[in-house]
Amino acid sequence: MRILVTGAGGFLGSHLCDRLLAAGHTVVGMDNFLTGRPGNLTHLEGNARFKVLRHDVSMFIDVAGPLDGILHFASPASPIDYLEHPIPTLKVGALGTHNSLGLAKAKGARFLLASTSEVYGDPLVHPQPESYWGNVNPVGPRGVYDEAKRFAEAMTMAYHRYHGLDTRIVRIFNTYGPRMRPKDGRVVSNFIVQALRGEPLTVYGDGSQTRSFCYVDDLIEGIMRLFERGSADPTNIGNPHEFTVRQLAERVLVLTGSKSKIVERPLPVDDPQVRQPDITHARKTLGWEPKVSLDEGLRRTIEYFREIVKDERVRQP
Repeated sequence: MRILVTGAGGFLGSHLCDRLLAAGHTVVGMDNFLTGRPGNLTHLEGNARFKVLRHDVSMFIDVAGPLDGILHFASPASPIDYLEHPIPTLKVGALGTHNSLGLAKAKGARFLLASTSEVYGDPLVHPQPESYWGNVNPVGPRGVYDEAKRFAEAMTMAYHRYHGLDTRIVRIFNTYGPRMRPKDGRVVSNFIVQALRGEPLTVYGDGSQTRSFCYVDDLIEGIMRLFERGSADPTNIGNPHEFTVRQLAERVLVLTGSKSKIVERPLPVDDPQVRQPDITHARKTLGWEPKVSLDEGLRRTIEYFREIVKDERVRQP
């Protein structure tokens, strides 16, 4: 298949490109590199089945030649990014999704939307099944991301129902692993980098809020199965094992051997208190569930960031 991946320079997009190429597909990566990094794709230079197009999908998209699939991963995804770029976040969720769907319709391509667990907001149902409609504040600071993804889901389903487009929607829960940015504001990368630098680990609130952490390899496997043999219904992909943020901080300290302290800071506005996927649908329809334990995934991620922190120290005068 010849497949377009939007947001190819991002954390998840770049891993997805690797996996698609390993499966024998030809991949066109598209990114304007607002939050993605060209360095995430340098290892693919010279691969005859891969090319990069620098383009903002919020503008009209034209890709020469046939396309069999489009995986729409373009969007700022961390709180720091979408709070710094609120309007581009809304535009890529609305205009970018519309343009990508229009291209899929024109090419007769299968379309997969990268949605998010943030469509559930600060949930009143726990764990969160796909049937839950969510508890989202549309005018809060996080609304630019939450509502962009909710609109993107509605647009995707409209193309599916009205145009008969072959579509998928993956609701991605907290994911971590190599190629995360050191300063992306996500809790796993924050804790690891702070621990390796010997800085205090910053916990917001008292750290009792929960998250479920899925290693990137597991997530990409779930997305591949969904793309290949899933249905149009939204599908949760994430790790159902729940941890408090404070428990995560303590595991990072143990695994890094850091002597850093844990410090508390005020809780951000609309920060979800619980987050845990119900993956019953993925288990039944895709035969998928995560395999990598939190400790094993953290070890792999720590080694990645250890090299980055080491390089930072070398560059310091």
